[in-house]
Amino acid sequence: MFTQDRKSRKRLASGARFTYNDEPYPTRLNFYKDPPPLEISIEEFEQFALDRMQILTTLLTAQMRNLTPEQLDRTMAEAVKKYMPMTPNRTSNVPHGQVMDERRKDHVSHFILRLAYSRSQELRSWFLRAESALFRYRFEKELLKDQLEFLETQNLSWKKVSDDDKRLLRDKLKASSFKIQNVDEETYFEVDFERVAGLVGRRQVYVQAGKAYVPLADQVVLVLDEFKERLSNALEVTGRALPRMDEDDRLMPVLNNINKQYLGREFTTSAIAGEIQAQDVDTLKVHMPLCMEHLHNELRREKHIRHFGRMQYGLFLKGIGLSLEQALIFWQIAFEKLKPDEFNKQYAYNVRHSYGMEGKRTDYTPYSCRYIIQNNAPGPGDHHGCPFRHFSAPNLRATMASHQVDDFDTEDILSLVQNRHYQIACTRYYEVTRAKMLDISTENLKGGAMNGGQGNAGMVASLESIEHPNQFFEQSYLLLKGRNAAAQGQGQQTGEEGDDGLAAEPLLPTVKGQYTYKKAGVQTHTSNDMEY
Repeated sequence: MFTQDRKSRKRLASGARFTYNDEPYPTRLNFYKDPPPLEISIEEFEQFALDRMQILTTLLTAQMRNLTPEQLDRTMAEAVKKYMPMTPNRTSNVPHGQVMDERRKDHVSHFILRLAYSRSQELRSWFLRAESALFRYRFEKELLKDQLEFLETQNLSWKKVSDDDKRLLRDKLKASSFKIQNVDEETYFEVDFERVAGLVGRRQVYVQAGKAYVPLADQVVLVLDEFKERLSNALEVTGRALPRMDEDDRLMPVLNNINKQYLGREFTTSAIAGEIQAQDVDTLKVHMPLCMEHLHNELRREKHIRHFGRMQYGLFLKGIGLSLEQALIFWQIAFEKLKPDEFNKQYAYNVRHSYGMEGKRTDYTPYSCRYIIQNNAPGPGDHHGCPFRHFSAPNLRATMASHQVDDFDTEDILSLVQNRHYQIACTRYYEVTRAKMLDISTENLKGGAMNGGQGNAGMVASLESIEHPNQFFEQSYLLLKGRNAAAQGQGQQTGEEGDDGLAAEPLLPTVKGQYTYKKAGVQTHTSNDMEY
């Protein structure tokens, strides 16, 4: 797809010391103006894209969760180290070739996702928001020297205010920004005021004759605006050119599926609750996400659910520890209107098939939230799908009320749903309902440390959003088992049973986080882009 001369690649791989200005990536910042001149294999093509997706989704999720700056930095540092390291220029113990390879991956992966996310306005909107957030985060973390070095190479159409003009405007410039101590020593840029509407609206810049005078301290606003404008135009161009690639049977399947990929853990089996029995399922309903709880309730009420519902719920049960033998017992009891021979004839094959014992013997994994949201939308008489995606607003509101979610929490969840942040809404539902299970008022949920006398077991919030129904189940199970262990003064070593008859488990660190719900009523979720 991309090409690069052998001499340049040889220099890149040599690990020798070079001047960064002589290289294609002098800084970690990039406006991605030109396609990367590199060769890349299909395997790298897909892996680079998925690694960048991990970075983008981690950042957007962290921002939606309103993490503290320290938590955000820690979360991003872990993701960057694992998926896309970006070494600063002044790191002495990293070979130069490795630094260039890291920046090459950043460059290539951006263009791969640009191709994948140019197919519709909805996808373009998500990608623009995600990439802009990543660029801003990186820019603000860069040293001022590297920021200026990067900007000097971009030929930006900003007019630098001369010293004479600054002296004439000194009083007005000083009055417009309390952050500037000495106007004479500050660098200012003159730009059209509509390019910095946010700063104008907050009265942080001086405006005269349609021009805004922006100090260097606020340059991130100008830089980000330039980045967004260039990328938005590039996405439109890419979208118009993309149909020419329809006949490429190597790349198009990868591009068409990148945004549908689930990047998290596959819950093939679970040791959290052990190997459960058919009769345990009703007891474990308390830990189920809303989608699975709804399927379970409808199964008990109607004594039957349709194919996609059986697949979604059956694989979920498989993931929490229901064996094939117990699954056959569970479904036969659930379909109590059928005689054993009728069940064996009509449904037993499908149960065995989902466990990889029939047909092509594929060992199917439980569906992720992304899969449930994007595939097989439910029709009349169906009960599968994601309640936050597929329930009507009145139905979802009534469901929240039936789970004792108060009006303010409900409105916050519905706001997230309206803005298509379905998994964040599910995460918020998890936090609110688990807090109530621990008798912790949502008024007291601040910063993740719950002062409800429960110690660590009171930490119901999660740094990560819910991405998988089995993740929801696992976190809830660990949380309440940890509460039981703390209350009884016993841990995993005793093996004694908790309130629901299952052995108490200690709370694991993965359940910690910051509860981000804003009881003050300030809504910060205004994006109309999909979250999943």
